Amino acid sequence: MEKHKVLIANRGEIAMRITRACQKLGLDFVCVYTAEDSHSRHVHLARELGGGLYRVSSYHDANELMAVADASFATAVHPGYGFFAEDFRFARRVTQRERGLIFIGPSWRVIRELGDKINTKRLARSLGVPTVPGSDKPIYDEMEAEHVAQSLYDFQLSSGISQPTIMVKASAGGGGMGIEEVQDIGMFRSVYRRIRNYALRNFKDEGVLIEQRIRDFNHLEVQIVSDRSGKNPVHFGTRNCSIQSTGHQKRVEVAPGFAPAEINYSFDAAGVLAEITEHSLALARKVRYDNVGTWEWIVTRDGRPFLMEVNTRIQVENGVSGIIAGIREQEGVDIIAEQIRVGLGEPLGYTQADVSLSGVGIEYRIIAEDPAAGFAPWVGRIEKFAWKQESWLEMYTQVPVNEPYDIPTEFDPNLALGIVWGKDMEEAKMRGVAFLDSLVLEGADSSGNPLKSNISFLRAKTADILKF
Repeated sequence: MEKHKVLIANRGEIAMRITRACQKLGLDFVCVYTAEDSHSRHVHLARELGGGLYRVSSYHDANELMAVADASFATAVHPGYGFFAEDFRFARRVTQRERGLIFIGPSWRVIRELGDKINTKRLARSLGVPTVPGSDKPIYDEMEAEHVAQSLYDFQLSSGISQPTIMVKASAGGGGMGIEEVQDIGMFRSVYRRIRNYALRNFKDEGVLIEQRIRDFNHLEVQIVSDRSGKNPVHFGTRNCSIQSTGHQKRVEVAPGFAPAEINYSFDAAGVLAEITEHSLALARKVRYDNVGTWEWIVTRDGRPFLMEVNTRIQVENGVSGIIAGIREQEGVDIIAEQIRVGLGEPLGYTQADVSLSGVGIEYRIIAEDPAAGFAPWVGRIEKFAWKQESWLEMYTQVPVNEPYDIPTEFDPNLALGIVWGKDMEEAKMRGVAFLDSLVLEGADSSGNPLKSNISFLRAKTADILKF
C-alpha cells in the first residue's frame, strides 16, 4: 500500500478509531483538537502513538484544516462523521486545491448526487426502488409546498388514516436533523418556513422535502462498501436502529436488522432483508458508489420497505456491522480500515461471496442525558468511568478513565459506544445487560447534583430488541 499521511478532521471516539485504523494499515496520521477537547482521549492517543497534533479554533473551519494539512504534509483527509463528512463542496475543495489531497469518502460528485434526499428519491424511483410518498424535487415555493402537503393530507384521509401527518424535511439534511411533523394542516405554512430557514442556515440550501409520515415502522440500514471503480459494491449486512430518543436520535443499533429465526414476524422478514439489500446495491451500482455508505430504510408493520436516504459517510454504528461480519477466514471487519484502504485507491480485493455474517451485534450509545426529561443533555464533570473487559465487548470512548473529565458543552454529550456480540439474539441481549450492569459512571454538575445518563433506558430497551 502506498505511503500516506492522513489528516483526521474530527474529534472524540471516531478520531480515535480512525487513528487506530491508520496505525493498523501502517499509515502516518495527524490529529486536530480544540481548546475544549484538550483532555479528550483522542488527543492523548495521538501523543502516545507519535502522530502529529495541531490545535485549531474550530472543527468547522475548513481554512484551518487545510492549513494543518499543508503544515503537516498530509496527503489525505478523513472527515469522520458530522462536520464536513457529507459536504461535497469540502470534498471537492480537498481534491481540487493547488496541493490536492485525497478525500477519504465517496467522490464529491457522488456526495452531491446522493446528499440531496430528493435527488436520491428520483434515482431510486428510476430503478423501481420503493420510496416514501411525497415530493421528488426540492420545493422552494411556498404555494407549491402547500399544494403537495394538502394532497398528501387528503390522500391519508381517503386511505382511512384518522390522524394524517406530514413530514417536512430539509432536503440537504441528515441524521434526524431539520425534520418536523405537521398534523394540523393549518400549521403547515409556519413549519415550512421554519424548516426552510433552518436548511438555509445549516446546509446553505433551503430546499424542502415533504413526505407522508409513515407510522409504526422499524428503521433499518444496509452497510455498503465499494472501491474507487464503483463497479463492485458489497454489503456487510443490515442494522436495526429503531430504538431512538424522542428527537429521532439513535440510541441502540442491532445487526442484523431482523431475527426471523428467533422472532415470529407478521411478514417475511428474511425476504425484506434480502429485498432492501438488493435495492441498495442496485442504487450503489447506478451511481458508481466508490467508498463506504449507508442506505437507510423504513419497514412498516406489514413488511413494506421504503428507502429514506443514503448517508455518504462512515456512520457511528459501523462497528456493530463489523462485529458480525467476516472476510474469508477473517472474523470481524474493521470497516473504517476498509474505508481508508479503498479510499486511498486500493482495490476491494473480495466479492460478496467472500463475506460472511454470523451472530448478533448490539451497539449501545452511552450518553450523559436524562431520558425522563425528554433526553435533555446533562452537563458536568465525570469523576469515574469504568467497565468490565470482555472478549465479546468492544468499547470506544474519548472519556479518560483515570482522571476527571468535564463534558464539553460545545458538543453532544456522547460518552461512549459499547458493542457486544453473541452467537444469537438471546446471548447478545444477555451480554448486553451484563455490560450495562458492569458500567460505573459517576459525576456531578456544578450544583453537586449527580450525573444523569441513559444507561437505565438502554437496559430497559434491551428486552425489546428486534421486536416489531
